[in-house]
Amino acid sequence: MRRTTIADFQTMKDEGRRIAMLTVYDYASALIAEQAGVPVILVGDSLGMVMQGRDTTLPVRVEDMIYHARMVRQGSHKALIVVDLPFLSYATEQDAVDAARRVMQEGGGQALKLEGGREIVPVVRRLTEMGVPVMGHLGLTPQSQHQIGLRAQAKQVEAARKLLDDARALEEAGAFGIVLEVIPAELAELVSRTLTIPTIGIGAGPGCDGQVQVWHDVLGLFEGKSPRHAHRFAEIGEQMVGALSHYVRQVEEGSFPTQAQSVSMKSDVLASLKAGE
Repeated sequence: MRRTTIADFQTMKDEGRRIAMLTVYDYASALIAEQAGVPVILVGDSLGMVMQGRDTTLPVRVEDMIYHARMVRQGSHKALIVVDLPFLSYATEQDAVDAARRVMQEGGGQALKLEGGREIVPVVRRLTEMGVPVMGHLGLTPQSQHQIGLRAQAKQVEAARKLLDDARALEEAGAFGIVLEVIPAELAELVSRTLTIPTIGIGAGPGCDGQVQVWHDVLGLFEGKSPRHAHRFAEIGEQMVGALSHYVRQVEEGSFPTQAQSVSMKSDVLASLKAGE
């Protein structure tokens, strides 16, 4: 059983094959993603919100990423596993090297994803020189939400030009791919045509080389309106609530468990037991 590599990732673009990437956070989800044929898994720092219930990704620590990456690695044996480096864990080149060592050695990640453009180019270059596969992330970068807000990015000429320049710089620094989040579809398509490395879109239109979505959004696990860039391919959350409600009712009514879920004792053993009372 061979695991997908970054060379395979590049081949997908070269051959015009669309790349499906999915965020996954635990063992059971990784097993299901494997059965579904997901070729690239992202262990995203979005776990801070969807797994830990926080408002932002900022409190997520390197230890959290290691913990979740380890669980995903246990459940996935074919996918390329990319792991986010969390907020300020790559503020300096040495910070990045230390975090990369831990995430890859302790968590089992095959590659890392870092948010930012030219400002992180020295870090990307240093990591790739040391043999660490790095994926970039441009556009709406959640770790910078207090600076840029949670809104579409690069809609004006200067900002769009900067994003294109940042993408080129990341490629030149050795990045093997770039996530483009919530930017105009036309710009994302231009970036995808300009770069030789694959682009993965989320809220960036169909012109990217692939797409990434959050596990909970794809399966409809949470109530309420999903983000504009998300698509609910199922409503598993409703089914889960229904199943659990059914379980509660049957326990309360006494209709569960039945003999089918019980272990029996031989009648002579029971008789002996009662005789000794």
